[in-house]
Amino acid sequence: MAAAASSAGAAISSMITLMRKQSFRGDFVPLMDYNQEDTSGGNLEWMNKPVVTYIYRLTGLLSFISTCMNTPKTFEYHPSLRYVTFVIDIVCVIILTIEAVAKMKARGIIVGDSAYLRDRWNHFEAIMVLCIYCSITLQTLELIGIVNRYTYYTIIRAPRPFILIKVLKTYLKFELPKSQIKSILQRSSSQIYNVTMFFLFFMSLYGILGVQFFGALTFHCVRNGTDLNNVTKYDLMIPDTYCSPTRDGFQCPENFLCKKIDLSRHQRGYNGFDEIATSIFSVYESSSQEGWVFLMYRAIDSLPSWRAFFYFITLIFFLAWLVRNVFIAVIIETFAEIRVQFQQMWGARAAPSDIAATKVLQKTEDSTLKLVSIDENKKKGFAPAFCTKMVQSPIFTTVVMVVVLANTFFTASIRHTHNEAIDRRNREIYYQIEILFTLFFDLEALFKIFSLGFKNYIERSIFKFEFMLAVGTTLHCLPPFYRSAFTSFQVLRVARLLKSSPLLEDFLNKIFGPGKKLGSLILFTMCLLLITSSISMQLFCFLQNLKQFETFPRALIAMFQVLTQKGWVDVMHFTMLYSIQDVAPFVAIYFIVYHLAINLIVLSLFVAVILDNLELEEDVKMVKQLKTREASAETQQKLPWRLRIFERFPDHPQMIELSRLPHEFIIPKIRDSFMRQFLDQDDIYSLPLELSMNMYSRKHVVKTLHLPEHRPTGESMKRIAVSNIIRNVNGQRLLSGDASQVHLAGIIDNKLSTYVQQNKIRLDRKNSIRRSGFRPKPVHAVRENGDISALQGRMQDDYDIKVFQYRQQQAELKRNQQEEDLRENHPFFDTPLFAISRESNFRKFCQLVVEARYDSNAKDRLGQESKISRYKQGHKFLDLVTYLDWLMIIVTIISSVSMSFETPFNRIVDHPFLQIAEYIFVICMSVELTLKIFAHGLFFTPKALCRDVTGTIEVAIFFVSLIFLCWLPRHVPANSFSQMLMLLRSARPLRIIILVPDMRKVVYEVCRGFKEILLVSILLVMLIFIFAIYGIQTIGGQLARCNDRTYYKEQKLCHGTFWRELFVSKMNVSGADPLMLVPRVWANPHNFDFDYIGSAMLALFEVLSLEGWLEIRDIIMDRMGPQHTIFVHIFVFIGTLIGLTLFVGVVIANYSENKGTALLTVDQRRWLDLKGRIKLVQPLRTPPRPENSKFRSYVFDITQSKLFKKSSAVLVLLNCALLYKPWKPKERITQISAFISTIFTFLFLVEAVMKCIALGIVGYWQSRRNRFDLLVTILGIAWIVLNIVSIGKNDLQEFSNTFGFTVIILRFFTIAGKHATLKMLMLTIIVSFFKSFFIILAMFLLMLVYAFAGVILFGCVKFGPELGRHANFRTVPNAIVLLMRIVTGEDWNKIMHDCMVVPPRCTRGASFWESDCGNSTASILYFCSFYIIITYIVLNLLVAIIMENFSLFYSNEEDALLSYSDIRHFQTVWNMIDTGRKGAIPARRVKFLLRLLRGRLEVDAEKLYRHMCYEIEKLNNGSDVTFHDVLNMLAYRSVDIRKSLQFEELLAREELEYFIEEEVAKITIRNWLNRCLKRIKTKDQTTVIKNLQRSNELAFFREAQAVTTTDLLKKTSTTGSQGSDEARYKNSEDRPQPLQKELSKRKLDRTTTLPTPSIDTNNSNYRTHSSTRDIPSEMKGPKRHGQQPLHQNISLTLSSDESYPWRSWQAGHFSDGRKDIETWWTSQFQQSTK
Repeated sequence: MAAAASSAGAAISSMITLMRKQSFRGDFVPLMDYNQEDTSGGNLEWMNKPVVTYIYRLTGLLSFISTCMNTPKTFEYHPSLRYVTFVIDIVCVIILTIEAVAKMKARGIIVGDSAYLRDRWNHFEAIMVLCIYCSITLQTLELIGIVNRYTYYTIIRAPRPFILIKVLKTYLKFELPKSQIKSILQRSSSQIYNVTMFFLFFMSLYGILGVQFFGALTFHCVRNGTDLNNVTKYDLMIPDTYCSPTRDGFQCPENFLCKKIDLSRHQRGYNGFDEIATSIFSVYESSSQEGWVFLMYRAIDSLPSWRAFFYFITLIFFLAWLVRNVFIAVIIETFAEIRVQFQQMWGARAAPSDIAATKVLQKTEDSTLKLVSIDENKKKGFAPAFCTKMVQSPIFTTVVMVVVLANTFFTASIRHTHNEAIDRRNREIYYQIEILFTLFFDLEALFKIFSLGFKNYIERSIFKFEFMLAVGTTLHCLPPFYRSAFTSFQVLRVARLLKSSPLLEDFLNKIFGPGKKLGSLILFTMCLLLITSSISMQLFCFLQNLKQFETFPRALIAMFQVLTQKGWVDVMHFTMLYSIQDVAPFVAIYFIVYHLAINLIVLSLFVAVILDNLELEEDVKMVKQLKTREASAETQQKLPWRLRIFERFPDHPQMIELSRLPHEFIIPKIRDSFMRQFLDQDDIYSLPLELSMNMYSRKHVVKTLHLPEHRPTGESMKRIAVSNIIRNVNGQRLLSGDASQVHLAGIIDNKLSTYVQQNKIRLDRKNSIRRSGFRPKPVHAVRENGDISALQGRMQDDYDIKVFQYRQQQAELKRNQQEEDLRENHPFFDTPLFAISRESNFRKFCQLVVEARYDSNAKDRLGQESKISRYKQGHKFLDLVTYLDWLMIIVTIISSVSMSFETPFNRIVDHPFLQIAEYIFVICMSVELTLKIFAHGLFFTPKALCRDVTGTIEVAIFFVSLIFLCWLPRHVPANSFSQMLMLLRSARPLRIIILVPDMRKVVYEVCRGFKEILLVSILLVMLIFIFAIYGIQTIGGQLARCNDRTYYKEQKLCHGTFWRELFVSKMNVSGADPLMLVPRVWANPHNFDFDYIGSAMLALFEVLSLEGWLEIRDIIMDRMGPQHTIFVHIFVFIGTLIGLTLFVGVVIANYSENKGTALLTVDQRRWLDLKGRIKLVQPLRTPPRPENSKFRSYVFDITQSKLFKKSSAVLVLLNCALLYKPWKPKERITQISAFISTIFTFLFLVEAVMKCIALGIVGYWQSRRNRFDLLVTILGIAWIVLNIVSIGKNDLQEFSNTFGFTVIILRFFTIAGKHATLKMLMLTIIVSFFKSFFIILAMFLLMLVYAFAGVILFGCVKFGPELGRHANFRTVPNAIVLLMRIVTGEDWNKIMHDCMVVPPRCTRGASFWESDCGNSTASILYFCSFYIIITYIVLNLLVAIIMENFSLFYSNEEDALLSYSDIRHFQTVWNMIDTGRKGAIPARRVKFLLRLLRGRLEVDAEKLYRHMCYEIEKLNNGSDVTFHDVLNMLAYRSVDIRKSLQFEELLAREELEYFIEEEVAKITIRNWLNRCLKRIKTKDQTTVIKNLQRSNELAFFREAQAVTTTDLLKKTSTTGSQGSDEARYKNSEDRPQPLQKELSKRKLDRTTTLPTPSIDTNNSNYRTHSSTRDIPSEMKGPKRHGQQPLHQNISLTLSSDESYPWRSWQAGHFSDGRKDIETWWTSQFQQSTK
């Protein structure tokens, strides 16, 4: 079975790749065909014949059908099937055996490359044949009677349903590259495995917490005198209630005691927190959001409530909302990768070549072009031409749509009254009218066939659909088929209304796209459901009394129930209850694996398909980016209508009367609006985008400095004259010293006039075009069929990024100019309340108060931004809003807290403290709004308070609070104006959302996607409407039954009273259920009916939310029959797998679009992910290996080894395993666990000490993980001391146990840091949590608003089946917990129906707190709106955020710009350079770091090395360089910025790189020139020294000879050898004259160069190159023989080598004076004469 499952898994995994767009190139060669089999060997050609293929398909299908019928219960219902299945199995096994034997004979069994057993498909088929043989053998023994029918041997049939894969394999044919598919599947399976391990990590964490927090919850309220060894249902409370033996939980009422009941696991259920396995099982159930509230209520009753609230709410948030959604992110990212990789491999998507064009452009009579059909003018059918035109006319279509709409309203008006006479009469009337509608639509179809011809008519899909409806509705009107299954054709007419809305039609085409992907996924899901249903049936059909799997239809229903996630826990528990107790854990594992695979993988594929359909092509994204920037630029130049209203009034500028001559006063400023009437401005950017780009991209070859002058005439003369006047006036102002009123002087406050700014932008743009070497990509156009083509006739240089930047700035300038014109021409413009002047001091004071805020980017005294190293996020948080808004946020929070104390029985009118809080809020808000109105105006000012919806809401909240405070009504009747006022007052927490910009942005992003969300809502409403009409016509009015099963279907006898059983407990205890006398009632089901359209749509909306659909299904099956539940299952399948995933997909797509990531290409998205990844990366801060100490080096090697780290992780897991049982005082198992945990703590202490020795104390402390480990270790040591002290003290021992398991749980978190994958996913969750902080906060505030409203509406409603002691609206905290339950969907519909109670089931009162009735309309609006907003929209935003952050860590080594290994390599190199472990190094060390990098980060030494060094030095001004500075620079240099960067960032980066390249080139040229000058100077200086030496060396050497002779004489006189000296001297005089001349010549030719100052001031060591090119020209040539000894002693190159005599002398005798110099030269002369 395992081998079959693995083979089937391989086949199923390959089927996943079907869900992609089939876009192949025409020349594509198939790399892998899953349909083709190797049948070339031997004589196997006959196996490829169609007849043989059909036989194989039929054989596999019959084998699957036989397996589905082979159950003991099926044979009891239909005994003949026992023999039918036996014969079918024999026939199938014979055919499959023949196939297998033929393949073995042709290919061989083992030997050979194509042998039978070398193919996995053959393994699969062989296992299937073997299973069929075993099944036949087992059935033979059953027929004989040797084996019992209900035997567990039927498990051997469980693998047989996999044979359906063989059938699908022969149908499916798709070509895929084998290696690529294997790589993708391997990677995706690895990711799914990693996420599963991460999910198990959190499950284990909460499992351990559950064991220690709760333990075994076994205390129940029982009657006094109950025998605890034999507890029956009579002894328990009704319903069964858990209790607490202490005062922490629920206290039993009178005559009941709280006692511990010891029952077996089989009796009390398999969920709980007794030990770690059961706890993890319960955690998984709770994470599926199924049944978690009942576990929480059980814990609340047994223990302190804070434990249950903390545990379960955090469990739902992290596990159900964050961690589980990571699965969706994995599937979507993998699916997107498949799409992108195949698109890159096969090229861009092209239009199918086999589809002919249907429309062409045709020239009409008025010389315009019109898009018409190709065969529009051809005659069609047998009708005249005017009939064809009539069919194609809009009038005909409109009339048909009106009739369809009338039929829809007519059908929706059906209402069942449960009065036979009235219902019979209404049915006849509806039948007659339905016949008329059917005749109309039949005539429509016939008329279209007559006009277009049947062939042309049937070719179009829409006409096929209409023809099918016409035939089906005609059959439906026949009396035998009326109100039967044919009703579906009649209700499907509503779908024709979608065609009348092009918006809906386009949205459907975009969502569902090519139906092949979605159809393949639906087929895959259905096949998986069939296979798993048959497997489950064979696994559990031998269990008697288990009805869920006794037949295949019931097994299919049960597994479909698990697929929908609703009630899957009941299916699992029932199966575990009826199975063998030892096998129950394996049953749980089976269902959990199935639930995990179906809900976290298969359902995520539907979201992936929808998102893939919403995804744009890469080229289309580029076009969209251009269009979006152009549209935003055009939008920004328009003023809002509240400001444009001033344009309708005539200009009334403030005039100034001149009473003096011009030279006696300062000329006033001339208005810009007046001046622009005469100035000729450049309006080039008012032209279309393409023309403006072309005009700016022209290259002028010849440019003249002086433009040709011409004499102005006419209007030109007038404009130039006025311009001269204005220029003279401005010049006069400048000369007079009044420069503040000249436009150019506005630079002081960083505001230039519009004309000056336009010129500045033009100049900046010209410089940018000239300097930037960027060549943009060609702009593409989108054809009608969706293809991409480049615009012809344009060069690539015609488009420049700067144009879009300029257009945006130009739009902003125009907008500002419009405001300036209105400010000049209308005195009341920008005047708050039309009374406060613009420049009044009072307004400036109000503006100062309103706009005062904390500046997180404060500058120092030098005007530079001060870098805040610590608490940077805290400073940014303070800078979030102004001081006034911070004050109002605090006041609003205090007011909301005071409102949370208000209840129907604790009203504000009776408590002065609550009134004081209300007064404070109203007074503070009135002061705030007054200041804001005085500062910025109310409505008709640019920054008015009510400039958008948020300001209007603020004003509304203020007036509602003011009216309520002034009124404070003491009597509030239900559904009155005062109650409505209290409901509006509940919206007060929304002020916080309005005041916080990030939260306001979240709401804005959701509202921006309101269009798509509305379209999805319309589609779902139409889906509900269609099925509701079907339900009304088929089961409406037929669901009423008697509540007494004795007279179940007899309405006339349904009266009186009867005894009814009461539900007591879910525990399997003995005893009969208690009875209660109730009246008999003939009525519809309590929570739903299909009597009219409203109730039917409400019931189906509940079904769409997957709440209550099981009750509806079971009731319809019980009262109408199983065949009537088919439409419920179809609705659930469509609504769950398609409808609800539409919300997920649309919300995610809208979030991405609003964030700006939807239009990003793959490279741009990877660049954003890389930048986000770089932000999270930190330096390693790991000290180097201590080489100076062998012991420390040895310990360092040990601590850094993989074995040591794995051993540490194993120790942590073993330590956490000690918490498998609750730690309770005075229990031996607790003492043993505590002792072992003490040993583990000492081991962890040894680990910390070893790391301190290896890394040093400073190095150890630099790591956060080490600090956390040390903290936990210290806490563990403290716990050991506490545990020793607490021996014998019960209270202290309990605290010690709590402290001890807390330390171990903290230790458990270190596992995430020791595993790379867990660390990566943990970062995903942490980053997602912080990024979704404002979304979570906004959701909480919205829940708070609904909680306030719920207390007012339903705070006094009487308890019902679901409203009770735990779930109610009595107080705000209870309401919040109940709303949290509704968010997870736990029976929210039942709570809604409990709040809809009306008389006579309740009692009305004078005020709403005196009434225990509900409100039906308010309940529906309240609960449905809350469920839609929170569940369908807000929670899906969390999925979008997790997807966005998951892509940061979803790194592939092949396609990532910088992989984790590259970043890790950089961290390692940085750790080598950053010896101080400060995260910053001097700029000069970056050069060494760049030379050490390898891989993708390796720097080209010839080209980029200098550029990067210069970039680092200039960007940081020579200061220290941080870790992220260098990594960001390397990231920019390692990617193709033209592909990865967006337009604005690309432009800035191109200009920066051009500037760096230019500066580096300048430095290079400068250095080269310096070297050339240095050589020239050295050459000249050497020549001068040589000449000086030649002119002075004779006298110099004579003096040196005299000094030498004197020394020799002194030496001779000292030794007493005067005679010998004289003789020697005489001999020297007697030498031959030529020899003496040669000796003198050798002395004179000696070249000695004195040390001279260096030319390079930066170099302290002078070095003169002795190469040939540095020797003067007179020194070149053949060298004399006497020079050789000289060059051996004194080199022409003076270096810093100590062997050079002058250097050695200079180092020791530089300060001895001239005498030492003479001594040195004497010694040199003596050496030369020896």
